[in-house]
Amino acid sequence: MSNVEWLTARPIAHRGLHDLNRTRWENTLSAFQAAVDAGHSIECDVHLSSDGVPMVFHDHALRRLTGQDGTIAAKTAAELGALKVGETDDHVPTLQEMLRLVGGRAALVIELKASEGHDAALVERVAEALKSYSGRVALMSFEHRLVRQLAELAPDLPRGLTAEGRSAASMEAHFSMLAHEISFVSYAVSDLPNPFVSFVRERLSMPVITWTVRDREAVTRTFAYADQMTYEGFSP
Repeated sequence: MSNVEWLTARPIAHRGLHDLNRTRWENTLSAFQAAVDAGHSIECDVHLSSDGVPMVFHDHALRRLTGQDGTIAAKTAAELGALKVGETDDHVPTLQEMLRLVGGRAALVIELKASEGHDAALVERVAEALKSYSGRVALMSFEHRLVRQLAELAPDLPRGLTAEGRSAASMEAHFSMLAHEISFVSYAVSDLPNPFVSFVRERLSMPVITWTVRDREAVTRTFAYADQMTYEGFSP
């Protein structure tokens, strides 16, 4: 497993340092630059375009963030790059654009978004994009099959499980992923504490980050039961 001590060193700006999509929108180059300027780490989301290019975007559908109909998987990288996010000058960026902007100045935590029927090459394409990147970066996903692919296709990169829930079924599913040599866990702050997070921190000395911290109560909960926060909507 990879050394990820750096993962918990600084607060992690959720989808970059945006202002809740008022003037600086999530997962844009402006939000990533703001996080760099603040000295914080960056969390972002990646899907594949229809022509197999990793794009930094959270939703499957385009409507909330671009005002356009359709899905990210149905458009080419060029078509997506021509779309404005909100009514700003920011466009939907490729992963490569984001990597060039950050250039190792901030640690990156990249979540791979599952998209049934459209993500078969996602791990491979993201791994390719990161081969020449020298900055600190970790990959994670909710989707267990993508985490398993990370172990095969990007074995040298830190990989994590994004997770939530407190039920027995959730705990069983999460514990099963320890067989795939994950390096860290990103857990829903509202579902702390729980036996899985306690086990990985106390027995495995594995770092745990939380999502998504939006108030002081969640900050307190994070540092009672985890190691660092993924935050938005306030200044840590």
